[in-house]
Amino acid sequence: MNKYRSALKNSNTTLQVTDLGAGSKVLHSEVRRVRKMIKASSSSKKEVRVLFRLVNYFNIKSALELGTSLGMGTYALALAKEDSNIITIEGCPNTSNFSKAQFETLDIKNTTFITGDFTTVIPSLKDKNYDLVFFDGHHNKAATIQYFKSLLQKVHNETVFVFDDIYWSKGMTEAWEYIKMHNDVTVTVDCFHLGFVFFRKEQVKEHFRIRL
Repeated sequence: MNKYRSALKNSNTTLQVTDLGAGSKVLHSEVRRVRKMIKASSSSKKEVRVLFRLVNYFNIKSALELGTSLGMGTYALALAKEDSNIITIEGCPNTSNFSKAQFETLDIKNTTFITGDFTTVIPSLKDKNYDLVFFDGHHNKAATIQYFKSLLQKVHNETVFVFDDIYWSKGMTEAWEYIKMHNDVTVTVDCFHLGFVFFRKEQVKEHFRIRL
């Protein structure tokens, strides 16, 4: 994962980026250098380590990611278990195609890339459920709640939802509070940048805060 990040940081590639979500607080131009994108809008080293360990600890076999970006989080999910099935959705065609090409070069075979708007793609997903869903795109309140509610039908008792940037904005924090209080949610873990949601019916509703 460190080698992949280093390769992106040294890349001279520029991408014409289409923002379908809340966009970047740092990068405002539509034409962006990959080396700047990896610093401003990709999962951090700490976050990808957490995702990698999460997949191993919970023995994740199927995962869905909303927001591929440059594929740092995707790579962590895919690398953790080579026999897992990872689906990642990205709204920007150029970003999706770039990341897909990197994975083909690295010979990563357990990841499927889908390009499209989350609202359109989610209803077309054929998998009955997912062990893990990573919400890492379209960072605003209404969209986050919408995707959360639409993916509840893909949950089983051991499913884990992971939300990125839960304090990115006032709207994202309000979305996080809504999710915590939802009747289907039993346990949440607030790690500041990441929020973890569990649905185990045998557990009492509890909310934790842990500093990573």
